Amino acid sequence: MQEDQDFSQFKLNKQLLTAVAEAGYTKPTEIQQKAIPLMLAGHDLFGIAPTGTGKTAAYVLPVLMKLKYAQDIHPRALILAPTRELVMQIDEVVRQFAKYTDLRCLPLIGGKGIKPQAEAAAAGVDIIVSTPQRFLDVYASGAFLPRFIKTFIMDEADKMMDMGFKGQINRILEVVPPKRQNALFSATMPDRVAELAGDFLDFPERVEVAPQATTAETIDQLIYEVPNNRTKINLLLQLLQDRERFTRVIVFAKTRQTASDIAKYLQRKLMVPVRVVHANKDQNSRNNAMEDFREGESHILVATDIASRGLDISDVSHVINFDVPLVYDDYVHRVGRTGRAEKSGEAITFVTPAELYHITKIEELISKPILREAVPQEAIAEETPFEERQDMARELDRQKRKDNPDFKGAFHEKKARPGQSQPGKGGPGGPKFKKKGPNKNSKGGKIAGKGGKSARRKKG
Repeated sequence: MQEDQDFSQFKLNKQLLTAVAEAGYTKPTEIQQKAIPLMLAGHDLFGIAPTGTGKTAAYVLPVLMKLKYAQDIHPRALILAPTRELVMQIDEVVRQFAKYTDLRCLPLIGGKGIKPQAEAAAAGVDIIVSTPQRFLDVYASGAFLPRFIKTFIMDEADKMMDMGFKGQINRILEVVPPKRQNALFSATMPDRVAELAGDFLDFPERVEVAPQATTAETIDQLIYEVPNNRTKINLLLQLLQDRERFTRVIVFAKTRQTASDIAKYLQRKLMVPVRVVHANKDQNSRNNAMEDFREGESHILVATDIASRGLDISDVSHVINFDVPLVYDDYVHRVGRTGRAEKSGEAITFVTPAELYHITKIEELISKPILREAVPQEAIAEETPFEERQDMARELDRQKRKDNPDFKGAFHEKKARPGQSQPGKGGPGGPKFKKKGPNKNSKGGKIAGKGGKSARRKKG
């Protein structure tokens, strides 16, 4: 791409060029440079690009240019996205670029009543941005007719497949007109996405701005190997105390409970507002949390993977993976929340011994090793609790069996050698704890030693 190229090369109308300039866009990114001319020419498009490369503008600008002005009451363009957060982000971009036109955009998301959304659709709309199920729900209410849709775009197709939206997408394809322009965008291309592309696209032009499942070059990635979860929380607290370095941080956790616990702990220890986003929060709470983070009311956001694809916030200095994601593509999307729009960022992942297996798979996916760094001395290393040690040992066994079905595992009961007691039966070679039978004197057949009469007699 030539340095002097700008958005005027695409022959966009004056209204769009003015809005693009006001939004601070000076020159097209690689995906915009390749995708916009093809979409303006009416081709079906299959775009593969990492998050943070500007692909939303790559399809929004051609859609606005083709629609030009408001017309009739029924939608003429449909954009599907997998999460509520991503729908709201796309809607914001559409409104930003359409500010000098009279085009009407309507976001349709779950977590809110259908009636107000159906009424808004019935009042007239040109572009619908929606999650798959909510589109079907509002369509079923009779609020609009889909037969006027001429442009159909699917964003984050890989996440759509991960979230099990194939059935809803098939039903949507049955109600939209067969003659239309289609575009499908994805950060990765697993087999399910390739199959979807075959059903959805008609002789598409393929645009790939980076190898599949790569992370942006502007992101520095590193790993801290830690013994357990207690050490993770100590390390997280230690890092976040450096406000000069960690100016705006998203912490990702695997579960809703972990995310909530981390947020409460950090808020108590750091005495700063910490926001949290996960599926148990209603939509208003999630919107408010992200708005506070975007506006700087809070510089720490704790989230589950529900937010890894729907956050487009500038100047996120760090992404911290408190847990390693088990869906490896989610690693790409998590770290893509930083280093956006060619700015630099840092992604840090905490890894226990049981999670190292997944790191090797992620490194294979992104086709490069992730730098290991020594844990800062200031972070207190905690003793691993017995139950967590057992869980990690079982997980390591499971991983080894996955790669080698003949592997028996540390918890497998092996046949004793001559002169050796069988494991679980005491003697040399047995585990450090003995499995005891039910205690007749304890309620519910509890194990002796936990507090029955026989346990007390042995003590005496």
